[in-house]
Amino acid sequence: MSRQKSSCLEDVLKSQLQDRAAESRLRKLTSFPSSAVDFSSNAYLSLSTIPQVREEFLRYMQHYASTCPSLPLLGSGGSRLLDGNSELAESTEQEIAAFHRAPTGLLFNSGFDANVALLGCLPQQGDIVIYDELIHASAHDGMKMSRAGQRIAFRHNSNSSLSEILARIGDGDIGKPVREGLHTVFVVVESVYSMDGHVAPLEEIVETLHRQLPRGNGRLIVDEAHSTGIFGQHGRGLVCELGLEHAVFARLHTFGKAMGGSGAIVLCAPVVREYLINYARTLIYTTAMPPACLAAIKVAYKALPSPQVEDMRKHLKQLIVYTHTRLVQVCAGDGRLLRIDSTTPRSSILPLFTPHPRQLARYCQERGFIVRPIVAPTVPKGSERVRICLHAANTESQVDALARAIAAWVQSEEVLRKPGQGMGRNARL
Repeated sequence: MSRQKSSCLEDVLKSQLQDRAAESRLRKLTSFPSSAVDFSSNAYLSLSTIPQVREEFLRYMQHYASTCPSLPLLGSGGSRLLDGNSELAESTEQEIAAFHRAPTGLLFNSGFDANVALLGCLPQQGDIVIYDELIHASAHDGMKMSRAGQRIAFRHNSNSSLSEILARIGDGDIGKPVREGLHTVFVVVESVYSMDGHVAPLEEIVETLHRQLPRGNGRLIVDEAHSTGIFGQHGRGLVCELGLEHAVFARLHTFGKAMGGSGAIVLCAPVVREYLINYARTLIYTTAMPPACLAAIKVAYKALPSPQVEDMRKHLKQLIVYTHTRLVQVCAGDGRLLRIDSTTPRSSILPLFTPHPRQLARYCQERGFIVRPIVAPTVPKGSERVRICLHAANTESQVDALARAIAAWVQSEEVLRKPGQGMGRNARL
């Protein structure tokens, strides 16, 4: 009987995978040769390419191994609440919190874990969570676990949409406790959105919360994953750049993107930190980060204010403008095959919108450029794109070569679509 059930389950799984493949949505693990040019990863600052940073990391690990021989080196030994805590972890939290001008912080193994913790356990019974419609998947998973009375999406980066929702909930069944400050309204946004590169209007959002929730029961949570290391003085993030540290309830900074490592930290008030230690399941029931991860984080933060990294950050910002200009030239046309936003972006993320993202990505990959297609459900259907990410180690000549490859793909597709040339290979996919 058990063998029959297993067979049926396997048939169901196989059928679902076949359906996804038929829709061109089947995910696979891929890798590229080291010679390929990276226009895909989130390592915006290219910290791992700096010899001094690599050497500092190795020196730190050698020092740690020699001065703390009785402590675990390959792993942490357990969860933070059991055997995985250390002076290294606590000093790392304190240093990062001070760098970002926050009262305190709590480390998590990943940004996903941190988001699930924040939104899974902080909203209390009857509280409301209002979130940007393009918020990260981890935020959605956290909200599903929460006790919040309502979860409401507002239009992406639309302060007017947020304002309308705040006004609407004030008139509903739960409006009175909200108006009286008995329930908390959490507003959840990202400082920079990973698939579009858009920057959130944080100042407007803060002003709206203060105006429409005068009882002070609005709480803003900002995911700074894609602004860490890039925005603000020395890469402190968008919140610090705008001087909104005291207006934000909690900030999430991750180390797996511009910082070149792994893990994340929630910056918050001491009482919030203590609450997360007691209730956040993604902290309580997982092994803490090993010393190597903590050392990498320390070394990366130490490098952020250095003149060399400042120069790399400046180069990256100039490269963003240069790349956008080149891609606008490539996308000139009716926009049906390839389109890019006309506004020069502030972030390193430049989406190229096309109904054929897999074909364009494959064409570029075959010519030595790492770019990735992004399709539904990761992005809304009809907004498929090839996501281009720029890094401090990229050069203008690499950008020019990528632009030529994209232009060649456009030309080949246009030729295939000319009258008398058939529908072209994309029509069959």
